Parts: sequence; structure tokens; C-alpha cells
Amino acid sequence: MYEHILEKLSHSKFRSSFKLKEKDKTYILQKGMNTIKSHAKDFIAKRLAPEEIPNDGKQTPMKGHPVFIAQHATATCCRKCLNKWHHIAQGKELTQAQQDYVVNLILEWIKRQLQTIKHNA
Repeated sequence: MYEHILEKLSHSKFRSSFKLKEKDKTYILQKGMNTIKSHAKDFIAKRLAPEEIPNDGKQTPMKGHPVFIAQHATATCCRKCLNKWHHIAQGKELTQAQQDYVVNLILEWIKRQLQTIKHNA
């Protein structure tokens, strides 16, 4: 389901520059994917889903949590990127289906990163 958009993102020099580091991998393995999914849902609901975001474009840190890295890699870091890459309009609250799409895309990217790390280890 996410193959097309992940392929498109992989051709962006900026988006493809994001990778999970060893500490991110360790964090994910310690916490488990259910916890990471819970964090992603919370971050998206609070930082991306509202109709108006006062600091849009600056609400997602570049480091500090694997979900933040994944958001930049998947262009789900701000509403402008969400509009450009995923055609989800700015200025409207995200529906539950849109939030689920974003969370599941983030999780798919993380799973692929974990596989890449495992294969390269």
C-alpha cells in the first residue's frame, strides 16, 4: 500500500538522507512497536492533525525520537510537506483515516529501516 510513496520519497535527496541510528534501533527494540505506534499516534494527533498549527514547519524536531526521524523521511513532518507529498490539504483538521495513514506510513518506514539495519549488521 505504501510502496509507491516510499519509492517516490527515496528519490528525494533530502528525504532519503534520514536513517535510523543504532540508538534509535535500540530504543525501538526496547520499547516495542506497539509503544512506538502509540507515540506516533500521539505526536500526529497533537502536532500534525489540528486545523491550525502555530509553528507549522517547525513542530517536528530533527532528532530525539525515531518517529521524528521517520516523519522527516516520509514527509509527514508538517502540513506543508503533507500537502506537497501526500496531497492532504492544509487548513483542515486531519480526519481519523488521514491520521491512520500517516501513522501507518511512519511505522512502515521504521520497519523497513529495521530490516535494512539487520541486513547490514
